[in-house]
Amino acid sequence: MDALILSRWQFAVTTIYHFFLVPLTLGLSLLVAIFESRYVATGDETYLRLTKFWGRIFLINFAAGVVTGIVQEFHFGMNWSGYARFMGDIFGAPLAIEALLAFYLESTFIGLWVFGWDKLPKRMHLAAAWLVAIGSNISAVWILIANSFMQNPVGYAIENGRAVMTSFLALITNPNLPYQYFHVLAAGICTAGFLVLGFSAWHLLHNQDASIQLFQKSFRWAAVFALIGAITVGLLGDAHGKFLGKTQPMKIAAAEALWSTQDPADFILVASIDEENLENKFEVTIPSALSFLLYNRFSGPVEGLNDLQEDAVQMYGPGNYIPPVTISFWSFRIMVGSGLLMLLLALLALLQPRLKFLKQSRLFLKLLLPAILLPYIASTFGWILTESARQPWIVYGLQMVQDAVSPNVTAGTVLFSLILFTVLLGGLIGVTGWLIFTSGTSQPQPVGAEARVDK
Repeated sequence: MDALILSRWQFAVTTIYHFFLVPLTLGLSLLVAIFESRYVATGDETYLRLTKFWGRIFLINFAAGVVTGIVQEFHFGMNWSGYARFMGDIFGAPLAIEALLAFYLESTFIGLWVFGWDKLPKRMHLAAAWLVAIGSNISAVWILIANSFMQNPVGYAIENGRAVMTSFLALITNPNLPYQYFHVLAAGICTAGFLVLGFSAWHLLHNQDASIQLFQKSFRWAAVFALIGAITVGLLGDAHGKFLGKTQPMKIAAAEALWSTQDPADFILVASIDEENLENKFEVTIPSALSFLLYNRFSGPVEGLNDLQEDAVQMYGPGNYIPPVTISFWSFRIMVGSGLLMLLLALLALLQPRLKFLKQSRLFLKLLLPAILLPYIASTFGWILTESARQPWIVYGLQMVQDAVSPNVTAGTVLFSLILFTVLLGGLIGVTGWLIFTSGTSQPQPVGAEARVDK
């Protein structure tokens, strides 16, 4: 292996570790703020107990997310100096704003939220909770502004071999951004919903005391939250796919393992993909369904990988511009399959009190605990699809991955740091998961009198 391959592996591993934590931060910060809002509005201490119980898990996840996120910053200067040199004028602006505005906002107010229970008036403490949630989600906006440029470059010019910003307004209004950001936000809502749903189900199975009512309420809220997230993520994913059909047709063709242009185009359910010979040895299809997904009608051409490769050669010069098709194809199907299963489970959880066969079903409650993993699986493979199907470009149409790697980094150095990051961050994720599990299955603490004082 050379330094390029190892650097790609290292960035993939550390990014996946980091993104295990991001969606839960986005979604659970909102749900905790909603619970506290209900407490302040109604005075019902059940919501205060829910705020503190799920807030503890949010804090664990947030702290681990900060640690794994810091590692990402070092990659750009150490392993990807070619990218930093080419993209620094554009990529640096949203990252700096994210740190100075969003991260400092959430970091400051998370301290007030944690230590202000017995010191701040209830409404001021609630404001801190919402500012933490807003800061977390604003942070995601700026990160995705930078990533959206990599997917769909806008507002730039090439000067002296570097991309320079010509319009900050174009950068922050990138048409790719709304699809990408709200898709990620919906995934976060779904992640939080399923985590709360799963641990609430665990308590309903194992507890026969006063906390049952607490987790019944938590279960109902989580079912609604998870269903909203699952429906929204599907609708936004469909809209984003239509947008990518126009801006990144190679990504769509790779995700569908479509080698030849078709009109109408069939949707391939499963396939045996032969990337060496640029064909599928075996496939099961739904006639005209891909055209319907892209055009909302059962007709319309979808360009295949072979034709798109010829177009790319004419535009960019000789080279292989076809992404890794097998990874893209199956990542998409794992993502969609996980999403559909989440939609079904969330709907059943919402209807559970009204369906006799589910109301008394312990098996259904048992299924919801491992179902916590479903949004993590969907998000992970969604990002694998997003990034791998953009290959060989690191910035679509502007810079190739091979030109972005640091020229003086050796394979041995990268291999050492790859092993180190994999072990250390893997251990951190393991400890975080264990802490979240032990917190989620622990008994909620009684509310202290100081938290009930309305100053």
